[in-house]
Amino acid sequence: MDTAELMRAYLLGLQSRITTRMAALDGGSFLSDAWEKPPGEKLQGQGITQILENGVVLERAGCGFSHVRGPQLPPSATQHRPQLAGAPFEAMGVSLVFHPRNPYAPTVHMNVRMIVATPQDGEPVCWFGGGMDLTPIYGFEEDAVHFHRACHSALAPFGADKYPRFKQWCDEYFYLKHRQEPRGIGGVFFDDFSELGPQENLAMVQAVGSAFLDAYEPILLRRKDTPYGERERAFQLYRRGRYVEFNLVWDRGTHFGLQSGGRTESILLSMPPLASWSYQHQPEPGSAEDALTREFLVPRAWL
Repeated sequence: MDTAELMRAYLLGLQSRITTRMAALDGGSFLSDAWEKPPGEKLQGQGITQILENGVVLERAGCGFSHVRGPQLPPSATQHRPQLAGAPFEAMGVSLVFHPRNPYAPTVHMNVRMIVATPQDGEPVCWFGGGMDLTPIYGFEEDAVHFHRACHSALAPFGADKYPRFKQWCDEYFYLKHRQEPRGIGGVFFDDFSELGPQENLAMVQAVGSAFLDAYEPILLRRKDTPYGERERAFQLYRRGRYVEFNLVWDRGTHFGLQSGGRTESILLSMPPLASWSYQHQPEPGSAEDALTREFLVPRAWL
């Protein structure tokens, strides 16, 4: 099997493992929507979108696999590789966002992907990207430390530099520039990655994807039954508004999907079921809501 075949098989298995475990935890089930782009569209390929809505634990959880081919890379994919502008490409990945019902349980995002582009006058160029990040509504230091430890452990076999580099990259990427505010407490993020050997590149991105359940499931189990009321629910919806802002305004993955002619329903599976906005919202000084901004929405060395 070549790299693309190995990656595709891994991604399909990863999606199945994650959704099976999360369905068992929630007690509900994921709708599995297999799709294929119709002939004649500029983007060709297929995928499986799995989504659980209105669950007991997960209010909305989307986990999508896609494998597509297009006639030319969209602008969002060539800003760091201008020499590949206009090149045909193949892209595949698994992306998920889980929005728990309980405000004390954090939202989580994970993505692992591979892109191959073939310029007219050259050999195919392959690179990887991915990572995971945690977005709490109410901050708990033990949750942040656990999540970052799992990220560190996944990357440790590939060099001591990887976790600190990718942590900083995550802090800088998942940042609402128009708000001057981090989206959450970070994790790890990397893009346009091809600096190891072909087998090690593949192994590293697989290690990140495979670490997801160990990173997130214990936190969800710890927080899912915490008592909460209308105040916590209102703050959750307000913070979800920030999540929507980032994904629509800044996220390169969202832009790549929309610019390349991807499947809109699958691209926007990251959206929460409910969100709200409040003009110049100010949390009560000294409150748990205030602590989120002061203590957690700041770059920190969690390890």
